[in-house]
Amino acid sequence: MPFFRDVVGQDEAKRLLLGCAHDGKMPHALLFAGKLGTGKLPLALALSRYLLCQHPDPEDACGKCPACKMMDRLAHPDLHFVFPIVKRKGGKDTVCDEYLSQWREMLERNAYVTLQQWMEKIDAGNQQPQIYVRESDEIQRKLSLKSSQGGYKVMLVWLPEKMNVECANKLLKLLEEPPAKTVFLLVSEQPEQLLATIVSRTQRINLHPLEDADIVRFLQERCGLVEEDAHDIAHRSAGSLIKALENIQLSDENKLCFELFVSLMRQAYSRDIRGLKSWSEQVAGMGRERQKNLLEYCQRMARENFVNNFHRKEMVYMNAEEEHFAVRFSPFINERNIFQIMALLGEAQAHIEQNVNPKMVFFDMALKMIIEMKQR
Repeated sequence: MPFFRDVVGQDEAKRLLLGCAHDGKMPHALLFAGKLGTGKLPLALALSRYLLCQHPDPEDACGKCPACKMMDRLAHPDLHFVFPIVKRKGGKDTVCDEYLSQWREMLERNAYVTLQQWMEKIDAGNQQPQIYVRESDEIQRKLSLKSSQGGYKVMLVWLPEKMNVECANKLLKLLEEPPAKTVFLLVSEQPEQLLATIVSRTQRINLHPLEDADIVRFLQERCGLVEEDAHDIAHRSAGSLIKALENIQLSDENKLCFELFVSLMRQAYSRDIRGLKSWSEQVAGMGRERQKNLLEYCQRMARENFVNNFHRKEMVYMNAEEEHFAVRFSPFINERNIFQIMALLGEAQAHIEQNVNPKMVFFDMALKMIIEMKQR
């Protein structure tokens, strides 16, 4: 469970939050928004610890009081969590408390996490994660109780954009008239997908991509990297600590995405229809969240390979294996096809999000990619 000192960078946001706490002007609802790996969840957890600490220091929680000891185990009775989940067998709406042990276990290891990591943790399979309507009743029930320790009650909602509409509307009523000394912390990667009425009732904290210097310091102090390697990885991570950690040793998920991207492009160029059909069937068998991750990865690789043609190394954010492939592949992504390729991948992603049959989506995209790969 992180302290403020454990959150990498984001000094301006830390000062703002500490100032609100010191002045007794803590907003009843905060919306932490920013890209993957900027530290939204760790910062929200650090603020939760600080608000619930019984003897906070000027810059951080004390770490010694009973409240801090409970926070070490993510077991403080006045800290409540809401996060995307999948239904248990039986069809009845599931609530987050049923997954609380897995949630605590994940955060105790590392607070810089992704939705994909969480889905793997709970064995979501092909199900798409949601925050179900029954959760709104649980939120109301928990916040109707008196504070166990006589201080704040904190409701931390991770990825509120995953709430279904009915649940979001019920949460809106609580945000309008929250119980006394209740603080909502909404941690979002896609705030544009939230109801405008919810966003308007929160104070937004925008977290910018991390400075390379902050990532370098983390990689040297926490991961033991030498300065040269730390600078190289920080540059390729584009302000994301999660990407930096993945770039130290390419994760299994990134390896799979890279291999699938290479396979798609090679088979499209060689017009291997049978191979593309096999490729589309393989991808169709993955869960929808992994399919969306793959399409996002393919869009990033298309952009990186296009930029690579300008021979400006400081503008390229690829790891060593991706750079090696780009040496020969980059010329195939050029001004004659980059916009069409990006549109093709973006359209496929939109269709997957709309639950269109994935076999049809990926095979159609793969066939159209043949045309684009010949635009040299």
